[in-house]
Amino acid sequence: MCGICGYYSFYKEISTKNILEMNKAIQHRGPDDEGYWVVNQNKGKSFSGIHSTEKIQENFPLLKDEKSHLALGFRRLSIVDLTEKGHQPMSSEDEKITITFNGEIYNFKKLREELSAFNFKFKSDSDTEVILKAYQHWGKSMFEKLDGMFAICIVDLNKKNIIFGRDRMGLKPLFYIKNKDGLFWASEIKSILKNEFVKPEINWNGVYTNFLFQTTLAPETCFKDILSLEPGGLMVLNIENNSFEKEKYWILNSKIDSEISEDYAAKKIDELLSKSVKEQLYADVPVTSMMSGGIDSTLITSKAKPFKSDVNAFTIQYKFSEDEVKNASLVASELKIKHHIKTVSDDEVLADLKENIQHFEEPYSSLEVLMNAAEYAKSLGFKVVLSGNGADELFAGYSHTLKLKKWLLWKNFNFIKNFIFTKDPFSERVKNYFSQDSMFDFFRQSQVGMKPSEAANVFKYDIFKTVNTDFTKFQLSETKNYSAYFEYDMKYSLSSHHVFRDDLSAMKYGVEFRYPYLSNELIDFVSTLPEKFRFNGIQNKPLLRKVAENYLPNEVLKMPKRGFSFPLHHFIKNEEKVQNFIIGNLESLKKRNFFKSEIIDAWWKNQNNPYDCVKIWQLVTFELWYQKYFENL
Repeated sequence: MCGICGYYSFYKEISTKNILEMNKAIQHRGPDDEGYWVVNQNKGKSFSGIHSTEKIQENFPLLKDEKSHLALGFRRLSIVDLTEKGHQPMSSEDEKITITFNGEIYNFKKLREELSAFNFKFKSDSDTEVILKAYQHWGKSMFEKLDGMFAICIVDLNKKNIIFGRDRMGLKPLFYIKNKDGLFWASEIKSILKNEFVKPEINWNGVYTNFLFQTTLAPETCFKDILSLEPGGLMVLNIENNSFEKEKYWILNSKIDSEISEDYAAKKIDELLSKSVKEQLYADVPVTSMMSGGIDSTLITSKAKPFKSDVNAFTIQYKFSEDEVKNASLVASELKIKHHIKTVSDDEVLADLKENIQHFEEPYSSLEVLMNAAEYAKSLGFKVVLSGNGADELFAGYSHTLKLKKWLLWKNFNFIKNFIFTKDPFSERVKNYFSQDSMFDFFRQSQVGMKPSEAANVFKYDIFKTVNTDFTKFQLSETKNYSAYFEYDMKYSLSSHHVFRDDLSAMKYGVEFRYPYLSNELIDFVSTLPEKFRFNGIQNKPLLRKVAENYLPNEVLKMPKRGFSFPLHHFIKNEEKVQNFIIGNLESLKKRNFFKSEIIDAWWKNQNNPYDCVKIWQLVTFELWYQKYFENL
């Protein structure tokens, strides 16, 4: 796990101070080492940085102020092969192909064996070298063979190409901007903005979708022209003619195997999950498991114990989460493993509130408890954390999936909205419900952001008239069953929202989250299963529960779905400091003339249910986002 960045200037050589500043902005992602690779006259040269290890500084000169068209930067969090042999940027023997890579490849040992059969020799035990040689042998098709989480940049001076690839689920981020001056990319947007040829501008389309979905839908961001490389995507820039191509090397399977039995499906999932846990436990540093007390994370911990007898687990506790901690402790006791519990007070959440919110690179509608988890894991000496994330999307775990069958029936009566003329809150809710004409609309409604009418109403007219409210380009399949919703959950709820926030939260503290539920084999298998096994409209995660029955106590199996989150409504209603914090930022926001002051005031005064506070928090986090990235506050 690391951080990568780079630039290619189209028309002139630019100062390498740009790559130094870009790399400095993501130092938190890789505190163990740094490195650079700079191209002059079609020849690459490696450099060290002030945070490089002693051996790296002995082998490579310190990068100061060079001139170049092309430069790569790298920050290392050492997890596999802790020696300098895993240093990046890493080049081929002839120094014509160079790679920077963020992530982990769990099947790298298998790929290494395959490549060894073709007489490739290896100098390190790192997965980075395996990727480099895999590209030399298979070219771009090697991305299809990788099982893991990754964002990769490869410079091929022989073919005059810069190749970018991202893992299937988008577990590792990669952002870029292509403007008149060049191509600039990084693991985090804050790095891109440190280049002198990139100036931040608001993408109001991104802000609008963020308000509706509680996240910005890939590939858009809240910054104009800054995009994310989509999950399962490749991008190639030819540095001779500056041509630019994108393609998908993987798409989610949509073919159902109707011959599979439910018992076989549960048994196979059990086997594949065990295999995934075993592979993801591999590291040259300590590994722990994050338990919330629900099925997803406790099952991962239970499966980890046979492969790692000294596995630890930890739980983050708030004053409202006693039941979850109780269940997590019960599982830890039965497994006879060490269980760490961190009680986080409201004061601790408040202490770093502004900094934590601003670390996210878009407005965010909740309080991110995963930062507390990552910080605590680091304090315990762990660099790698197993997470249960991905199970809800893969196995229909969210509460809104239970409402899907009812919606599929009631959508036949959507004409009712045309006969609702009153404007009271109840009428507005009814009209909104019967405005869900497509699966995409149902997905949008389930994300509990602003309603389209609310978002349209809060924007000043001159801004809203520039917003494209047509979401056709984001729509996926529209089959009248769970399979269509599954696609939306995997692409937008998981990739654009949850794992994106996970990555920023974990890497802020130099910690790596891993996701056993999201292995290639497990996703491929589950996506072929008949709907009746995966989704019944009565109980969430029916198939995963069938697997978990063999491992977990009844108290955990019967626990209602809560999620690993902080109740924002509680915090706003009960903390005077938070209320003052909100009022101050709303007053600042009103002066910017982006949004209507009278609507902001009305929303603040009328919070009748827990979801009303979400709208307020979205506006507050927009203000904090603007302060950070446009005013450096």
